[in-house]
Amino acid sequence: MTNEQSPALAASPRPAWVTDESVARWCEWVRRDVTRDSPQEPLTAVAPYDLSPIAPVPTCTPEDVAAAAASARAAQREWAATPIARRAEIVLAFHDLLLRRQNQVLDLIQWEMGKARFHAWQEVAQVATIARHYARRAGRYLAPNRVRGMLPVLTKVREERVPKGVVGIISPWNYPLYLGVGDVLPALLAGNAVVSKADSQTALTLLWTRELMAEAGLPADLWQIVAGPGSVVGTAVVDTADFVCFTGSTATGRTVAERAARRLVGASLELGGKNPLIVREDADIAAAAAGTAAAAFANTGQMCIHIERVYVHEKVYDAFRDELVRVTEALRLGQSYDYSVDIGSLVSPAQLAAVEAHVEDAVGKGAKVLAGGHARPEIGPLFYEPTVLEGVTQEMAVCADETFGPVVSLYPYATDDEAVSLANQGNYGLSASVWSKNAAEADRMARRIRSGSVNINDGATAAAGSIEAGMGGMGDSGLGRRHGAEGIRKYTESQTIAAQRLMPLGPPSNSAVGGFVKRTNQQLGLMRKLRVR
Repeated sequence: MTNEQSPALAASPRPAWVTDESVARWCEWVRRDVTRDSPQEPLTAVAPYDLSPIAPVPTCTPEDVAAAAASARAAQREWAATPIARRAEIVLAFHDLLLRRQNQVLDLIQWEMGKARFHAWQEVAQVATIARHYARRAGRYLAPNRVRGMLPVLTKVREERVPKGVVGIISPWNYPLYLGVGDVLPALLAGNAVVSKADSQTALTLLWTRELMAEAGLPADLWQIVAGPGSVVGTAVVDTADFVCFTGSTATGRTVAERAARRLVGASLELGGKNPLIVREDADIAAAAAGTAAAAFANTGQMCIHIERVYVHEKVYDAFRDELVRVTEALRLGQSYDYSVDIGSLVSPAQLAAVEAHVEDAVGKGAKVLAGGHARPEIGPLFYEPTVLEGVTQEMAVCADETFGPVVSLYPYATDDEAVSLANQGNYGLSASVWSKNAAEADRMARRIRSGSVNINDGATAAAGSIEAGMGGMGDSGLGRRHGAEGIRKYTESQTIAAQRLMPLGPPSNSAVGGFVKRTNQQLGLMRKLRVR
């Protein structure tokens, strides 16, 4: 594996165009009481490329979050009355600005998070697609739905979609643009206001985006940004929002769900995963190996849908293993503000330590390292080689626990039934993959896997990139869906409006109840015979 470091990073990872003035301007979007006698100590993240300080970001208090929610709620009333076509115009204007200025946000994502530039660009592409999709489809997704009433013709009924009010969004560091903004856009288009809790590691990316949304025409108070520790600021967001969208660990997701439930507030949760990939006997080995490497090592493995378990038919196990090792060892590690490297840095010392602990535990208990297996401090302080393991057993932490790093384990299997059983082990159910030249057999296998999405002849991105289809997990991987119709309707309440015409539902005042019941029963029987719904 090689290190190709660009001259731009030789002295400092900070992008040259980022000035103290621009950082200060972005930080003005953080909602806080500037008159506070004892201001909160700002949070300063460190750049993964060299562990140097990034920039101080103001810290909020629960009172700041409450004030943000109050301002957002006031702004939401006018926004809900704004025609959806006008909301869509703003989102499309943001779409255009994002594509024109993408190099800026790519630099920020890399500076704050350390990923390779191509993986940062995937966030831009995904957010642009989300913006375009919902701007064009929101009216259809949220249109009133006419339904039959109890009595045909006499009862007129429709279902309306009503905004929740203030949506609280708590997003993680691993996809600061996609997960930080991709959920905001449908929430706004549905007529809500938003309070976003910026992740402490990647706050500048979200704040840059907020400024771009303002330039696109979004009202100032409609999207509020708060920052600070999750245990304080995140909790306050859950305590003030009318609906919560959380992406993160399963453990924290349970806490969010419990806290929201006590207020009878809904929540959408995308949580952890230990995602399986199955290579059938008839798979294209070269394609499957390349797809596995992409799905396992994209974003340096710091991706909720990335592959960590690979089940390979025993008859092609050796051939697949050798090809995967070859593909993995050809990947280029490095830190560069261009597209010259394939794999970037891990995000933090804690993340590096977690990856090292999983690999060391596995090796100590008998697993074999086929590729990688080592940190690369000569490239950067948080670099770890893409790693392929075999011989992993149940007593090893890497077998069932989410690694969230560039580590994948190989396991042989004998039959399709065994592969499905292995893929369904554990309580997670976020994403899965099946590789086969037989589309019908792969589809049958996919429908037996308990997972929110299953990709056929693709590692992870086909389902996630299909914005018209829902994305989310089963079991310990979460509740609800982003993308598709549910990805915007979840931010609304269903309201039924029914109008009765000509006669009331019930016995007329001049009619005996018994007679009314008899006639109604006859009508019900007639409707059954006529196949009336």
